[in-house]
Amino acid sequence: MPNFNIVVLPGDGIGPEVAAAGVSALKAIGEVYGHTFNFEEKLIGGIAIDERNDPYPADTDAACLAADAVLLGAVGGPKWDLQPKRPEQGLLAVRKSMGLFANLRPMDVPASQAFRSPLKEEIVSGADMLIVRELTGGLYFGKQTRTDDRAVDECVYTVEEIERVARVAFEAARKRRNKVTSVDKANVIETSRLWRETVIKLHKAEYSDVELEHALVDSMAMHLVTRPKSFDVIVTENMFGDILSDLASVLPGSIGLLGSASLGSGKGLYEPIHGSAPDIAGKDLANPIGTLKSVAMMLRFSLNLSAEADALDAAIEAVIKAGQLTRDLGGTLAGSEVTKAIVAQIHAAKVAA
Repeated sequence: MPNFNIVVLPGDGIGPEVAAAGVSALKAIGEVYGHTFNFEEKLIGGIAIDERNDPYPADTDAACLAADAVLLGAVGGPKWDLQPKRPEQGLLAVRKSMGLFANLRPMDVPASQAFRSPLKEEIVSGADMLIVRELTGGLYFGKQTRTDDRAVDECVYTVEEIERVARVAFEAARKRRNKVTSVDKANVIETSRLWRETVIKLHKAEYSDVELEHALVDSMAMHLVTRPKSFDVIVTENMFGDILSDLASVLPGSIGLLGSASLGSGKGLYEPIHGSAPDIAGKDLANPIGTLKSVAMMLRFSLNLSAEADALDAAIEAVIKAGQLTRDLGGTLAGSEVTKAIVAQIHAAKVAA
């Protein structure tokens, strides 16, 4: 019986609620498929500041590095906005420590679910994209300086950093529809000029069989909401990817539907793309589906359990089609009730098989 060690970082706000949903799904997968998942909870973010005065304590780091995979809830909240130590520093620290340089954020809008989108159905129906965001470079990791009347955020990228994330995008495109859109701001920013030049060179040298196009980030924001079906794999730098992936997340109807995988050369970290939503924390209103889709990615990418990942994805889709939904999707169920419905589907599907 395979054993897997999973570190769970519940974090802040609705983080503990959605992380608990992820644990429930993994336990159900373990029961049905004969795996053992060992869970270890650790502190990160605002709660870690409150309890340990450190958004990413050393014991959290050690546990993450030793685990087979890491499941993260969410970090942050207005409580810590004006403090010198910020919850988000914990998120940046775990990415850097684990070497997680590529963030994969899939987004699709099945025709049967297009009515949930805030956009016209004909615009979004059938949209299916993967945003690959560089995760450990750029403004978020550059040197920061501040005086009373001046602030500076340094943006740095190297050829190596750009090549490795672009390679992830090209490889993903070969398994999808063979098209990559590289997003930059090469008409203004020097790091973007290096980005575009590097992507072009890599494409010519190793991936000429993949269609490559380039887009400026400002026009790309417009294209994502006017012609989202035009895109397959989108690759971009850290801050642009952060913004564009949140924009794309509303196309299916709720930011609570989407998961993500942060990958590098070794272990992976998995988290829903929504934030900590402190306004609904503790009310059992949070949509667990983004976390459960993240768990499916964990099963597929870190644990090499493709059949189990497919089963979880199928259970999620069955519950959505049955209309067993949280309020953000027009439903009436609590988040925990949706989780129970998905767990029940996992068991039922195995019995039916």
